Amino acid sequence: MRILLALCLLTFGALGTSRTQDLTQPAEALEQHRWLQQLVGDWKVSSEAILEPGAEPMLWESREHVRSIGGLWVLVEASAELAGEPFTSLLTLGYDPDQGTFVGSWVDTMQTRMWTYVGQLGEAQRILTLETEGPSFFDPDKTASYRDQLELIGPDEKRMTSTVLTEDGTWMVYLTVRSQRVK
Repeated sequence: MRILLALCLLTFGALGTSRTQDLTQPAEALEQHRWLQQLVGDWKVSSEAILEPGAEPMLWESREHVRSIGGLWVLVEASAELAGEPFTSLLTLGYDPDQGTFVGSWVDTMQTRMWTYVGQLGEAQRILTLETEGPSFFDPDKTASYRDQLELIGPDEKRMTSTVLTEDGTWMVYLTVRSQRVK
């Protein structure tokens, strides 16, 4: 293990990567990392998606299992059935003190794209806003800006609202996810 760590350190050094963390020591969990730990547990999830204005909402139930990775990251694994097909997603969330932002990634069983997020925690420490860019809902040849807001309503309740920036410059809500902790 020490040899592997030394090789990693030499590789990072050879690439000229600047690090404020001593990679030979475990990272210290900051306030932002501790905030994420509130998400750990099992959750019952109700989702509503409206993919175009005026359309009937698509509703489904799912489950989330959220676990901590070293007190620095959380891994959110969700499972559901969508249109009769099994669906799984993985969301990673952490805080990068070098960038001064929350960071994350999203993958799921319906697409080949890995979404990457950057974000900030609001002043009241209740809403984490994550932003990303990806293919537009409206024109697959274009990209669009997306924003997810994860709100802690209470110790056992959270809500996520996903929006996309439309061509007229307004944010359109396309997904609302309400979660209740079950364990």
